Amino acid sequence: MVLNMSVLKEKIKSVIFGTTTPAGKAFDIILIVSILLSVALVMFDSIEAYNVKYGKTFYLLEWTVTIFFTIEYILRIYCVRIPTSYIFSFFGVIDLLALIPTYLSVLFPGAEIFSVIRVLRVLRIFRV
Repeated sequence: MVLNMSVLKEKIKSVIFGTTTPAGKAFDIILIVSILLSVALVMFDSIEAYNVKYGKTFYLLEWTVTIFFTIEYILRIYCVRIPTSYIFSFFGVIDLLALIPTYLSVLFPGAEIFSVIRVLRVLRIFRV
């Protein structure tokens, strides 16, 4: 069982951190599209006319992207040898800061002002 978990970790690591494998390339493309979608959502949601008309759709899409990024963040922590090396790395901190505003908006009504921080997700493109 331990061997299988090790194999699973290595497979996840090769997809998430690898850029030479087909799965790694596909993951990077999905990640870039998700980042751009997230930034576009923040921009369009800040325009009142779009917010009134598409607010519920933006909300659903934002949560979908946030859940995807949360799973990705957890998998990155899971598959590295020393989890704190990723958590406290530049991109680990950026990833966490990009996730926090969406979760804060649920816990603290009115915390939507922090949604601008989600734009930090665009910095993640430099990792890819």
